[in-house]
Amino acid sequence: MSFRELRNQRPDQLQEDVLMFRTLSIPRKLGFSFLVINASAAIMMVVFFANVWMIRSATAGSNHSQEVYAKALTLETSILRENSQLRGYLVTADPSYLKSFNEARAEHDATTVALEALLTSPERRELVTTSRHEAAKWRHDWSDRLVAMVKAGQREAAEQAVRDAGKKVLTSAIVLPLRDLREQETAAIARNSERQAQALTTATIALVLGGLALIGVAVMLQMALSRSIARPITALTRRMADLAAGKNGIDVPNADRADELGDMARAVLVFRDAAQAKLTADQERELAMRAIGDGLHRLSEADLTVRLTALPGSFAALAHDFNGAAAKLSDLTCNVRRSVETIKQNADEISQSARDLSARSEQQASSLRETAAAMDEITGTVREGATNAASANAAMADARNAAEQGGEVVRKSVEAMNGIDKASREIADIISVIDGIAFQTNLLALNAGVEAARAGEAGKGFAVVASEVRALAQRSADAASDVKTRILSAINHVQSGVQLVGETGQALNKIIDRVGSVSTIMDTIARASDHQAQSLGQVNIAINEMDGVTQQNAAMVEESTAAANLLARESEQLAGAVAIFAVDEPARAPAPVQRPRAVAAPVRSTPRVVRSTGNTALATVEDDWSSF
Repeated sequence: MSFRELRNQRPDQLQEDVLMFRTLSIPRKLGFSFLVINASAAIMMVVFFANVWMIRSATAGSNHSQEVYAKALTLETSILRENSQLRGYLVTADPSYLKSFNEARAEHDATTVALEALLTSPERRELVTTSRHEAAKWRHDWSDRLVAMVKAGQREAAEQAVRDAGKKVLTSAIVLPLRDLREQETAAIARNSERQAQALTTATIALVLGGLALIGVAVMLQMALSRSIARPITALTRRMADLAAGKNGIDVPNADRADELGDMARAVLVFRDAAQAKLTADQERELAMRAIGDGLHRLSEADLTVRLTALPGSFAALAHDFNGAAAKLSDLTCNVRRSVETIKQNADEISQSARDLSARSEQQASSLRETAAAMDEITGTVREGATNAASANAAMADARNAAEQGGEVVRKSVEAMNGIDKASREIADIISVIDGIAFQTNLLALNAGVEAARAGEAGKGFAVVASEVRALAQRSADAASDVKTRILSAINHVQSGVQLVGETGQALNKIIDRVGSVSTIMDTIARASDHQAQSLGQVNIAINEMDGVTQQNAAMVEESTAAANLLARESEQLAGAVAIFAVDEPARAPAPVQRPRAVAAPVRSTPRVVRSTGNTALATVEDDWSSF
C-alpha cells in the first residue's frame, strides 16, 4: 500500500486496520512486519533482476553483432587482399604475391565458415551465401585461370585478358553483400546499446524507488511496532516496578488487549490481586499464629483441656482440627490410663501362665528324651535284621551265580557231545567211502589178474602185482569194517552221554530258577528292612528335633516370663507418666480383656521298650509311632 493510498484512506477504515493490527499476537506482528519488508525487497530484486537480465541480453546481442561485423570485415579485407595480390602476381610474376594470394584465399574460406556458423537469421545467412557464391564464381572465371596463365608463361596474355574484361574482373559483387551485412550489424549494435542504456536507467530508477519504498515501509512498521509493543511494554514495566515496591493500588493499562501484552497486563492484575489478598492473609495469619502459639504452650504444660475459639474464618478448619486433636488426646490419655491397669493385671497373669508352661515343657522334654532312647534301640534292632537279610541275599546271589555257571558248563558240554556225535557220523560216512573204494580196488585187481592170465608169460609179473593189490584191498576193507563197527558203538555211547548231559542241564536250570526266586524274596526282605531302618531313623530324627524344639520352647517360656515381668514394671512407669496430664471428663472404659483358661498339666507316662525281630518288630514300631 503506497503513501498516497494511506493518506486517502478513510479515518474509520484506518482505525479499523490499526485495531486489527493491535489484536495480532507479537510473533504475528513481527512476522507480518518482516513479511512486508521481505516482500518489498523481493519486488525490488525482481525488478532489478529483470533490468539486469535486459542489460545482459543487450550486451550479448551487441557482442554477437560486433563479432559478426568483425568477421564480415575480415571477409571483405581478405577478398580485397586476394584481388590485389592477384594483380601484383600478374604484373611481376613474383611467387611472393602468389603466396600472399593463397593465404588471403585460405583466410577468406575459414572466415566464411565461421561466419555462417555465427549467423542465425536466414536473411543474413543469405547475404554470406551470396558473397561466397560470387567469390567462387570470381575464382573460377578469373583468379584461378589468370594464375594458371601466368604459371604457363602467358603473363602478357593474362594482362590483356584483364584489360579486355573491364569491370567483369572486379570483386564488387563479392564485397557488396558483406557491406550490407556490416551495415545491419552496425544498426543492431546501436539498438543493443540503446537497450543497455534504457535498462540501466530503469534499473537505477527501480533501485532508488525500491530503496525509498523499503525505507518508508521499515519506518512505518517501526512506528507501528513502537506504538503497539514498545510503549505498552514500557508502561507495563513501570507498573510492575510499582507493584514490586509494594504499591498494591496501581491501575494496569492495556488489560483489554488480545495479544501477549494483554496477557501480561492481566497477569500483572493477578499479581496485584494476589498481593492484596496476601496482605490480608498475612494479618489473619498473624492473629491465628498468636492463638495457636498460646494453645501449643498450654499443651506443652500437659493441659489437654485447651481449645481454640477466636480464630479468623480462613483458619476455622485448623481450629476444628486442633480442638479435635486435643479432645482425642484427652480421650487417649484416659484410655491409656485404664489400659495400663489392664495390661498390668494381664502381665501378672501371663507371668504365672508362663511359669506353669515352663514346668509342663520340662516334663514334655523328659518324656521325649525317653522316647528317643527307645526309638534308638528299636532302630538298631531293625538295622541288624536288615544287615542279616542283606548277607543272606548276597549268599543266595553267589549260589545263583554258581548254578548259572554250572548250567553254562552243561550247555557247553551238550554242544561238545553234539559235535562229537556229528564228527563220528562224518567219520563213519568216510569209512563207508573207504570200504567202497577197497571193494572197487578188489574188483579192479581181479580184472587185472584175469587180463594178466590171458597175456601168458608176459603178464605174470603184472598178475603178481594184481594179486598183491587185491590182498591189500581186502585188508583195507576188513580194517574199514572194523573201524566202522567201533565208531557206531562210540556214536551210541555219545548219544547216551548227550541225553544224560541234557537231563543234567534241565536239572540245573530248575535249580537256578528256584535260587533266583529265593534271591528275589531275600532282596525284597533286605530292602524292606532297610526302608524300615531308614523310616525309624527319620522318626528318631523327628523326635530329637521335637526335643530340641521343646527345649527351645522352655527357653522361650522363660524369656516370656521375664518379658511379662518387665511389661508389668513398664506399665507401672507408663501409668505414672500419664498421670501428669490434665484431661476432660473420663472417656469410655475399654472392654475387659478375656483371660485365658488354665490348661491342666499332661500326665507323664513311662515309655514302653519293645524288643522284637523281623516283621513283628517293624509292626510294633509302626504301632508305637501311630500312638505317638
